Amino acid sequence: MTTSLTPSDIRAEARQQTATRERDLAAQLGIAEAQLIAAFSGDGVTRIAAHPDRLMPAAETCGEVMALTRNPSAVHEKVGRYSGYHPGEHAAMVLAEAIDLRMFPKHWVHAFAVEKETEAGIRRSLQVFDAAGDAVHKVFLRPESDLSAWDRAVGELATGEASDRLDVADRVPAEAPKSDPAKLEILQKEWRRLTDTHQFLRLCSKLKMNRLGAYRIAGAPFVRPLAPAAVTQMLERVRDEGIEIMLFVGNRGCIQIHSGPVHTLKPMGPWQNILDPGFNLHLRADHVAEVWAVEKPTQRGPAVSVEAFDADGALIFQVFGVGKEGRDSRPAWGRIVEGLGGLAGVEPAE
Repeated sequence: MTTSLTPSDIRAEARQQTATRERDLAAQLGIAEAQLIAAFSGDGVTRIAAHPDRLMPAAETCGEVMALTRNPSAVHEKVGRYSGYHPGEHAAMVLAEAIDLRMFPKHWVHAFAVEKETEAGIRRSLQVFDAAGDAVHKVFLRPESDLSAWDRAVGELATGEASDRLDVADRVPAEAPKSDPAKLEILQKEWRRLTDTHQFLRLCSKLKMNRLGAYRIAGAPFVRPLAPAAVTQMLERVRDEGIEIMLFVGNRGCIQIHSGPVHTLKPMGPWQNILDPGFNLHLRADHVAEVWAVEKPTQRGPAVSVEAFDADGALIFQVFGVGKEGRDSRPAWGRIVEGLGGLAGVEPAE
C-alpha cells in the first residue's frame, strides 16, 4: 500500500483528531495503521524488533499488562502477566494463567514501542503489525506495570531505524469458503476418525477445502447452522449458568484465548461487549453473517464449538467449553449449544 500523504500530513491529521482511534483514523486516511504509528517515529514512537522470540521475553519483564488481539470484527483484551513462552519456527505460544496466545511468527513483521500522551497520562504499548500494516498483537502497560523494565525492554528491542515512512504490502483478502461436494463422503468419514481438533484443518487442506467450506457441506451430526442472534443468546446463557468457556479471537498472526466465565454483557449500538475484570470482548454483532455449532471427536470426548464468520468468510471467533480437570464445563456447554436457535428454513443434511 502506497500513500500520497507525507508523514507530516499524517501527524497533522492525527493531532487534529485526537479522539479518533488509530485504526479508525488510518482507515479514514486510506493508510495502514502501522503507517500512522510509523509517522511518529522519534516522537514517542521507537521501532523495535518484531519477532515474538524477542518481544515475548521483554513483555514478561513488564509485570501486569493488558494483552490485545483483534480482527476487523472483534477485539479481545486480557489483563495479566506474560509467562510460559514456547518458541516455534511456525507457531509459538504463551501459556500463562491469564494470557494465552498462539502466535505465527512469519506475520510479526513491523513493531513499535509507543508512548502517547492522553488525558489519563502517558499510555505505553508494544504494537506488532503484519506485512500489510494491520495490527497483530498489542501489549499495553497498566498502572501496576514495571516502568524500569519497560525502559530496558525498549532499549534492548530498538532497531535503530528512525524513518517516519513505512512501506507495507497489499492486504491479503479473506479466503472465500472452499467446498468440494464430490468429496463429502470422504470428509464425513475422516471427520469421524478425528482424535484432536487440530487435525481438522489438516483434513480440510488435504481435501482442498477450508473450515467454512467444509462446514457448509458436512451436515448433521457434524455441524448445525445457527441464526446470528444465537451469539447473544449463547453469551447470555453462559453468563446465567455461570459456566466457564474458552473464547478464541485471532488474526493471521495471533490467536488470543480467554478461559473462564462471563459476567457482564453490555450491548452498545452494533457492539456486543463483555466487560469483566481482567477480560473484555468487543464484538461487532452486525458483522456476524454465519454461525455454526460444530462437533469434532477427540480422545477426551466430543469438542463442541460455536463459530462465527463474517460476510467474506473470515472467522470472527470460536467458543468451546472448558475441559480442565476439576472444572469441566463441557456437559453444561453442550446443553447450551444444543438449545441455541437454528437458522430458519435450513434443513439438516442427511
